[in-house]
Amino acid sequence: MNEIFLDTETTGLSVSRGDRIVEIACIETKDLIPTERVFHKLINPQREVPAEAYKIHGFSTEFLKNKEKFNEIADEFLEFIENKKIIIHNASFDIGFLNYQLKMFNKNEIKKDNIIDSLDIARGKFPGSPNSLDGLCRRFSIDLSRRTKHNALLDCELLREVYINLLDAKEPKLIFANENLETNIENKKNIKKDHCNIIVKPTSEELKLHSEFLKKELKKNYY
Repeated sequence: MNEIFLDTETTGLSVSRGDRIVEIACIETKDLIPTERVFHKLINPQREVPAEAYKIHGFSTEFLKNKEKFNEIADEFLEFIENKKIIIHNASFDIGFLNYQLKMFNKNEIKKDNIIDSLDIARGKFPGSPNSLDGLCRRFSIDLSRRTKHNALLDCELLREVYINLLDAKEPKLIFANENLETNIENKKNIKKDHCNIIVKPTSEELKLHSEFLKKELKKNYY
């Protein structure tokens, strides 16, 4: 089963008060290595974007008004995440919004069985510590310089790095690089070993010619 790292941005914090999704991003991985398949949509929430939300993600009402509506992208989204493990930071927030809007249009809701909440893992591992995505990035020395605004696609990329660290796993691509490095070192050792074991002795004819050459050189330089 492949994994999906998922994040959303919204007009606010409460779906019951009319807040809606404005961005969905999903990055697919296999064994935590990106497959290069990405689902990313900016969405017209069909309502005003409050100033507080605009300050967080930078998507204005004017900017979003010509984007696709949620019901227009729902089937493509569900197809993308189908039969995959979904990893979300603070899953109850994103899934609450997604399932509410899926239900509005009579679409299948996302089953909780397929969801892993990285926030729950972080709280279990670091109780009492700041376990926001930003806080975990700082804990694991993950570069946050690009995160000037909240952006669902960038947050998916950061979440993948955080999740790998939460599992105490090395970055998969680095594991492969280290394995190749170890293989190359071993091959070089074997080559060196083989070369050192081969001793080539000169023949008697070669020794005789060498001796005559030295005599001629000595005579030329000193007499």
